[in-house]
Amino acid sequence: MTDKFQTNINNLVEEFNLNGPKRLKLIVLFGLLGDFDSFEYAINLKRFIDNDQDKNLDIFAIAIGNKHGKEKFCNFTGFPRENLIVVSNNQIHKNLKVYRGLDIGLGGWINMLLMLSGINSFKTIKEVIRGYLGDRKAKQIYSEFDNIEVLKFLNFSGNSFRKVFGDGYLRPFELATFRLNNMNEIIHNWSDYILNEKYLPQRGASFLLNNKNQVIYKFFSNDVLGYSSNMRDPLGFLTDLIK
Repeated sequence: MTDKFQTNINNLVEEFNLNGPKRLKLIVLFGLLGDFDSFEYAINLKRFIDNDQDKNLDIFAIAIGNKHGKEKFCNFTGFPRENLIVVSNNQIHKNLKVYRGLDIGLGGWINMLLMLSGINSFKTIKEVIRGYLGDRKAKQIYSEFDNIEVLKFLNFSGNSFRKVFGDGYLRPFELATFRLNNMNEIIHNWSDYILNEKYLPQRGASFLLNNKNQVIYKFFSNDVLGYSSNMRDPLGFLTDLIK
């Protein structure tokens, strides 16, 4: 890790007052608020907090967006408003050398569609397929008591997954259903979540800091649907580090 990188992290903490009472802090850089990864990561972090797993950890996130989009994002994902900062561009991402995504000069939409097809985003197709086929080594998303609404017209309970596929693992179509709901929210509120389409390809990063604001873990995303080094357990990297 270079001194310049650590200096940029220190400047980030100071500029946005990213301080809390706990021993460690996680700083997450999202791309756009309306990125698939932003939604999925935020929901996972919300569940992490709900399960009281953040006793030693303050969690902050920074996303490209505006205040109106932030309100909708937090309402939908449950991520705490006070811990989410919105910025108007990707200058912070540039300072920290976060992957800006594919850029072939034809605009953010084309770049994003190409990345979704696996171009310069090599793990994306594998992750999409996993969403439909399921994964015996990953945890299930829905409990049998959850009410699931898909595209505003199809409603069913989480018990449907249990009846057809069983329990205790990520069932076929379960992750795809979860992501479809996120996508539906983004599309229906596109102008609120997508501040500028040129930032669609912008990827994110995660930084875990100790009580001296020294970076003890970092991860830079290079893929759509690749916001963690282990997508089977996206927050698994925290398990040992925050004890």
